[in-house]
Amino acid sequence: MAVNRTHTMGRGGTCICPKCGYEAPHHRGVPCQEERCPECGAKLLRKGSYHHDLLDKKRQKQQKGV
Repeated sequence: MAVNRTHTMGRGGTCICPKCGYEAPHHRGVPCQEERCPECGAKLLRKGSYHHDLLDKKRQKQQKGV
């Protein structure tokens, strides 16, 4: 069964590491989550994506609690 993916981020953009903050340009046709950070090995996230926004909200909540 084929998986339907919705590509709404468009061309360009940046992939970012959620652990160490490493940033790299997005490669067209390759989802950021399929790439690994060369610094720490974590899966990269697309800057401005739903998952990146969730991470930002989580970090902001943790900073307010500290």
